[in-house]
Amino acid sequence: QVQVLETGGGLVQAGGSLRLSCTVSGLTFHAIPVGWYRQAPGKEREGVACIAFDGGSTYYADSMKARFTISRDDGKKTLYLEMTDLKPEDTATYSCAASAIFRGACPPERTGFPSSEFRSRGQGTQVTVSS
Repeated sequence: QVQVLETGGGLVQAGGSLRLSCTVSGLTFHAIPVGWYRQAPGKEREGVACIAFDGGSTYYADSMKARFTISRDDGKKTLYLEMTDLKPEDTATYSCAASAIFRGACPPERTGFPSSEFRSRGQGTQVTVSS
């Protein structure tokens, strides 16, 4: 049974930092692509970043490229998102998604994230940035 669990959200002031974690079980974590997306109330889902099995990463919005860093620890089966210089517009529920495709690729930036093969998704963790 696949389980995806995000942690690390919270309330932070503008300019602050947070590190989100996502633990994935039930999949061959070291060989699959995994990533983050977010959704704010009343807004469309937005891809944040994806990281492939070989560590190659893709970011899906210029506004986040300079401030967010995605990484993975295969030994811990955990995905991370380091967020710095947070802004009120970053307020959203951040969720993790994993693909079961062995050595699969991250979707290209123009496609967005997650694509349909990223079927394993968590409930998300809330990030609130106050001004």
